[in-house]
Amino acid sequence: MLTMKKQELIHLHGLLAEVREHYEEMADTDVEHDEYVSLGVRPTSIHKSKTDHKAAVFALADGITDEMNTEVKEPVSAAAD
Repeated sequence: MLTMKKQELIHLHGLLAEVREHYEEMADTDVEHDEYVSLGVRPTSIHKSKTDHKAAVFALADGITDEMNTEVKEPVSAAAD
């Protein structure tokens, strides 16, 4: 099993926060992130534990993917054009 160091997890957390922001701008929507907000952990919260950042990463990723799933109306083919 692959385990991430705290610094790597914080970096991933920051990247996902940027992805959410970019997606909200591009899709002109807000990603549901009540669970993420309730955790009170931001990428800049370096004093928070590795476990806290891991929970935040999963909450953020879930919010992003849930929002993307709601906009997909037809399955995307796995084949290349």
